[in-house]
Amino acid sequence: MTAKTNATQPFADRLDAAAESLPGGGRPWLDRLRAEARAVYRETGLPGPKVEAWKYTNLNRLRRTGFAADAAPAAKVDTVPVGNALSIAAHQAVLVNGRFRPELSSLPEAGDGVEVMRFADALAREPSLLESRFGRIAPPAGMPLVALNTALATDGLVIRFRKGKTAEMPVHIVSIGAAAGEPVMFQPRLLVIVEEDAGGCILESHIGTGDGIYFSNGVAEIAVERGAMLRHYKLQNEHPSAFHLATAKAELAERAHYESFVLQVGGRLARNEIHAHIGGRRVECRLAGAYLLRGEQHVDNTTFIDHAAPESVSRELYKGVLDGTARGVFQGKILVRRDAQKTDGHQLNKALLLSRGAEIDSKPELEIYADDVKCSHGATAGELDDDALFYLQSRGIDEDTARGLLVDAFVGEAIEQIAHEASRTAFRQVVEGWLAEGRSKNQRDGDSEA
Repeated sequence: MTAKTNATQPFADRLDAAAESLPGGGRPWLDRLRAEARAVYRETGLPGPKVEAWKYTNLNRLRRTGFAADAAPAAKVDTVPVGNALSIAAHQAVLVNGRFRPELSSLPEAGDGVEVMRFADALAREPSLLESRFGRIAPPAGMPLVALNTALATDGLVIRFRKGKTAEMPVHIVSIGAAAGEPVMFQPRLLVIVEEDAGGCILESHIGTGDGIYFSNGVAEIAVERGAMLRHYKLQNEHPSAFHLATAKAELAERAHYESFVLQVGGRLARNEIHAHIGGRRVECRLAGAYLLRGEQHVDNTTFIDHAAPESVSRELYKGVLDGTARGVFQGKILVRRDAQKTDGHQLNKALLLSRGAEIDSKPELEIYADDVKCSHGATAGELDDDALFYLQSRGIDEDTARGLLVDAFVGEAIEQIAHEASRTAFRQVVEGWLAEGRSKNQRDGDSEA
């Protein structure tokens, strides 16, 4: 068996078989796109450590896992495990192993300023909408995981915010991974279109149920048109044995505003990759996130902001807290093209290491071809402040609580980047739950030692 075949297994052998049953088959543009995706994936396979962007995240464990060809039989989910998802009042669209579940969903009605459709319905009702967007914002070329998703995705969602309207209630996508026996894989797909001068908020909760292993390989394509605004918030709280790989690509037109926040607390191995292309003047792009890890978790945040037009602003702030033997990765690149004069771009990643075994790899980058810009980047890693810890304990606060207060304050700077108040509250609750879980674990460990 060749090295390339090793790299593509266990997924390449199912590409042709899946093509027979995918929705929209027979449409020339979609058949061509899927054929291109299959060719790209066969040529490249899963990225390995020799690929610069993947040298800190090794997918060998994923390669060695045998996944069932169809995730549907394992998807016996009758209710949403709400305790693991964001708690917020919102329209709700539920996916189980990548497939839309209408009986678990509560979609917006006509007149709410936002429309949610499953892919099959969008293909039937508005095929030109998908033909003009699907696979155009995130093409398969050069992106093997996007190619894999494009070739195998059986379902997905299209969310459209209507021109000139601001949707008052968020849309909450709950993606549930369900595996009880044989490991399963699935390909969630999302297309978001925010039309001219429209506005809205999308939340994603990626959670798991059951005791089995699953692999979620998601792709989101986002178009924020002229003068439009999108707030896009995501919680990755997958099952502890899950693999979560996700790619989001956003196209931002003139005067667009895009705000992203990602909180990662779950999964065995996770990578969240965001690409934002600034294609018009006076765009504002804000990317923020936090990652809270313990045990043997590995979480990768990779970002790329492409300033291709002048007079735009980008901001990035990521905060990580790592305990046990967890490993975090932050790779952030800002590209300023020759015509993107008067760009204002800043990027910062900070990590807090709570144990000797924890590790962080940071790789901030600036690539600038314009001469009238204000850009900076940086990365720091450190431990809890002993003086601050001593001060809190001297005021009668026990050590576990004092450590929790300092961690909460550290992460709080990232949480404050969330402009939508109800969403900010929901993410704070997740952070509080993670801290409480850590205190409980320390208490159990202390009791066992006693």
